[in-house]
Amino acid sequence: MSDKINIAVLGYGHIGKKHVELVSQHQSFNLVAVIDTDSTKFENTAAQSLNTFSSLDIFLEANLPVDLIAICTPNGLHFQQAKQLLEKGIHVIIEKPITLQSGEAEILEQTAQQHGAHIFPIMQNRFSPPSQWLKELLDSGTLGNIFMVQVSCYWNRDERYYANSAWRGTKDLDGGTLYTQFSHFLDILHWLFGDLTNIKSKFANFNHQHLTEVEDSGIITFDFKSGGMGSFNFSTSVWQENLESSLTIIAENGSVKVGGQYMDKVEKCLVKNYTMPELALTNACNDYGTYKGSAQNHHHHYDNIAEVLLNNRKIHIQSHESVKLIQLIENIYTQFS
Repeated sequence: MSDKINIAVLGYGHIGKKHVELVSQHQSFNLVAVIDTDSTKFENTAAQSLNTFSSLDIFLEANLPVDLIAICTPNGLHFQQAKQLLEKGIHVIIEKPITLQSGEAEILEQTAQQHGAHIFPIMQNRFSPPSQWLKELLDSGTLGNIFMVQVSCYWNRDERYYANSAWRGTKDLDGGTLYTQFSHFLDILHWLFGDLTNIKSKFANFNHQHLTEVEDSGIITFDFKSGGMGSFNFSTSVWQENLESSLTIIAENGSVKVGGQYMDKVEKCLVKNYTMPELALTNACNDYGTYKGSAQNHHHHYDNIAEVLLNNRKIHIQSHESVKLIQLIENIYTQFS
């Protein structure tokens, strides 16, 4: 590989445009192409001046030099597209979730190993300043024994959201709210506190029957294998706009709450013999492209990918962590009552 990584972006929806923007600004990457089945998406955008292709197969037939492809397509397409690329020895970035089945994710891991390629899962919320701070706080043992943890994710997803893409809300291509909307927050929960047990779930579709094939709300309760108990409550039925994404910890030595619309603000830190440090600002951008409080932090992924491919450094987020996340989501859906 030369001093720059040749990359293509597969899928030019909202998140694909985010990847194109980041790659275009990063000195370690050379954007060789953008691929999307809907050519109208390229009109009046930055992609107009780039090589564009209407399918992955047509792009591969063009034999352009490419080291890495960012897969930003609907969830249900990730497996086959990633497998096709990994079999050619092409590294892949895969937006969440990497697949809709843990067995498929394990096949991707095996394929990558067989062909000397890397899988880079996107779990950008881990890089937000509040998440990094929570990880350090918990790993240090400052909070002592964990008693209770509550995650609350209350978002708005109405006709404005689902009208933009036919795949959203479908079982085959979307998978469900825990895959598409809230997998990042389940990942944060597992990353911070470890494996869950005694999972019990309750789901409902309150006001999305005409929009989706999946639930819009749920309550999940569980115990942590390391000790303590918790709950994860979610809904996309909030009227008009997102309400909050928060994580509250009740522990032996104090209590902490990280909240805001996207778990991007420390709202409470009451901890014995502890002074909270000043955190860096969150890189904020909401789901519709305006800067307003969501922890995106994709640039941290791209910095690490450059280090891995150009300098043989360690991957910050391993593919097996994505497998564990999908297994957790599968367990949650299995324990539905």
